[in-house]
Amino acid sequence: MILTPAARKFVLHWGEMGQAWGINRTMAQVHALLFVSPDPLDAEEISLLLDVSRSNVSTSLRELITWGVVRRVHIIGDRRDRFEALKDVMETFRVIMAERKRREMDPTIALLEHCVEEVKSSDASEQYTREQLEKMLEFTRMVTAWYGHIDHLSTVSMYRLFRGGALLSKVFNRSSALGKKPSSSKSDSKVSANSAKS
Repeated sequence: MILTPAARKFVLHWGEMGQAWGINRTMAQVHALLFVSPDPLDAEEISLLLDVSRSNVSTSLRELITWGVVRRVHIIGDRRDRFEALKDVMETFRVIMAERKRREMDPTIALLEHCVEEVKSSDASEQYTREQLEKMLEFTRMVTAWYGHIDHLSTVSMYRLFRGGALLSKVFNRSSALGKKPSSSKSDSKVSANSAKS
C-alpha cells in the first residue's frame, strides 16, 4: 500500500484525536491506516508505513481486536497474519460505543450505586453529597438507557436518526408552555429570568 498525502493526514489526525479520547496514539493510527487501506495489511507493513516498532504495532493490534474494530484475516498460501478494520462507519460507531459503555459507563454506574447506598446510612451532614450523587447516578442511568435504545436500531434507522437531528432539535426546542418558536439565547435568558420571578 502507498500512503497518499490525504491518507497520511487522516492517519496523523486520527492519532491526535485518539489521544484526546484517551486512546494510545499508535493504536489510533493503526486503526486509521487499516480503515483507509483497501487490502488487509500485515504487522510488518503497518510498522513500515507508520514508522513505529513492530512491538508497538502488535500491542495496538491486540487491543484493537479486543475492541472489535479490527480482525485477523488469512490469505491462502500466505503464512503471515493480516489485519483489516471494520469498513462500515456506523458499525464501527456501534462497536466503539458498546465497548466504551462496558469499560466506562457500567463501572461508573456500579460505583455511584455503591456510593449512594453508603451515603444513605450517613448522618444529615452528608445530605448534599447524597443529592449530588443521586443526580449523577440518574444522569448516567439515563444516558445508558438512551444508548440501549439506540443500539437496538438497525443501521438504516440509525442513519435516519442522525440525519433527522435538525427536525428533532426543532421539536424539542419548541416552547410548549408559551406556544412560541425557538428564541435566541438572549430571549431564552429573559424568559428564564421572568419565569424565575413569577
